[in-house]
Amino acid sequence: MATSTSVQFTVGKLDAGMAILLTEDHHLIEFPSLLLPPGVTSGSIVNIGVNRNYDQEARQRNEFWELQEAILEEFGRKAPEPPKLHVKHITQTSVILEWEPLVLCTATFKSLEIFRNGTRVSQQTSLGPNNSVKLSGLQLDTEYEFHITIKTTAGSFTSNKIKIRTHDLENLTGINVCFGYFSDDATPNKQELKEVLKRIGARYSDHVGNDTTHLLCNEKGGANYQKALDNSIPIVKPEWLIACENAGKMQAALPYYLVAQPEEK
Repeated sequence: MATSTSVQFTVGKLDAGMAILLTEDHHLIEFPSLLLPPGVTSGSIVNIGVNRNYDQEARQRNEFWELQEAILEEFGRKAPEPPKLHVKHITQTSVILEWEPLVLCTATFKSLEIFRNGTRVSQQTSLGPNNSVKLSGLQLDTEYEFHITIKTTAGSFTSNKIKIRTHDLENLTGINVCFGYFSDDATPNKQELKEVLKRIGARYSDHVGNDTTHLLCNEKGGANYQKALDNSIPIVKPEWLIACENAGKMQAALPYYLVAQPEEK
């Protein structure tokens, strides 16, 4: 629905851009001359109508409030979600925890805290490329409880709690080796070592990662060798794995290091 009002004007001064219009009661307004009918000159009398479009007002008002509601729903009502924590890997003395990508909505990340048995053991103030953390120095065959808490500009949010038990010496399933360089006549060779891993329930991977426990090789060199050095991962001879299988339990890595370690004084 629309209502209209029409007012009569006398054209006064007229130029290419603006016209001066006079009302019957001598009020003066400026009006764009391009909107006047063709042929209008000074002294012409014109009627100008103004319409109010209620239907269009209602449509625009509805669109405005729909937009406000959408903004409120997106930025005002959705809060960050508590992180979801999982166990990625367990050994005799370490655990790797990982969490699903954090859902922060419009909040800003401030920090991530890692708790062991209710005590904070680590804190991250920035989010790296990996949603995981490796915690070492755990006791053999011991139960632990872990959870994480994220702090954001919208508050703190705590994950689910996870209970784990570190492996005992007889549990070899936590072994996850990576292979380095082997000489052509190496005995045992890689295929034989993979069969050993399968028999004891252990794993291997092609590249060194945060869940790699040992690097097996009998020669120095290569990307995996360098990464193992950089991350302080034991670099051992293949005989270490054979010794673990023969003994039926985890063996110390030090006697099998590819490069002999200096004795402590």
